[in-house]
Amino acid sequence: MRYTFFILVMTIIYTPTCYAQEKTLYKQVDTTELFLEVYYPSQVEEAKAYPALVFFFGGGWISGDRMHFIHHAEYFAQRGLVCFLVDYRTKNQNGTTPFESLKDAKSAMRFIRKNAERFHVDSTQIIASGGSAGGHLAAATALVEGYNDDGDDSSQSCIPDALVLFNPVIDNGPGGYGYGRIGEDYRFFSPLHNIKKGAPPTLIMLGTNDKLIPVVTAQYYQKVMDVVGSRCDLRLYEGGTHGFFNYGHGKFYEQTLMDVDSFLVSLGYLNK
Repeated sequence: MRYTFFILVMTIIYTPTCYAQEKTLYKQVDTTELFLEVYYPSQVEEAKAYPALVFFFGGGWISGDRMHFIHHAEYFAQRGLVCFLVDYRTKNQNGTTPFESLKDAKSAMRFIRKNAERFHVDSTQIIASGGSAGGHLAAATALVEGYNDDGDDSSQSCIPDALVLFNPVIDNGPGGYGYGRIGEDYRFFSPLHNIKKGAPPTLIMLGTNDKLIPVVTAQYYQKVMDVVGSRCDLRLYEGGTHGFFNYGHGKFYEQTLMDVDSFLVSLGYLNK
């Protein structure tokens, strides 16, 4: 099965593919417009609702853009998910702080859930994903209660049904990433410090040579998730550095795709 899957991965990586796409404005703040780019399975059945996979790009809440996960979106759209690449405000582009980034991530999740029928999405099967600071945003939509935009429809939950996290920034406390910008608000902003009963099933992928996210941090996160009774699968990739999972990183890109695929199969979101 893994050999067959490897052939599928390689086919998707090296074969040009084309999917029905759309770009949708999900939020406007003053003159700043924030968009979702949507990637659909190649043949969408009108009466069917599909699981959704929502990607938040990395870049330390400072830089980056929504195309970060385009290859992942293309792959998982072919596997049968509706995939979303999400804009959010960053320091370099908008002069904002990590707190505005989180507000935007929550707005995007609420927008997708509110418009689930329009996007052919099953509103009970929405997966949040991201890398590095984008991994923080994905996890924080699930665990952090504050930092909600006043313009959001609060009747719509921003909490995803599962999390797929690539070397995520999960600890913003003293000694963790971003503490200098977040300060004592880490108690309310840091996913590690806000894990609670009912946290969604989570996959964390981390390189063993990551200098920003220590392996011990991910292991502690997994331990706390176990204490509250939530599933947390931790996959470690020997020799991987920060960003090891990105497209173009050869075996690590392919291995992480396989591990995400297997995780989603185990949840019933994908077929084998």
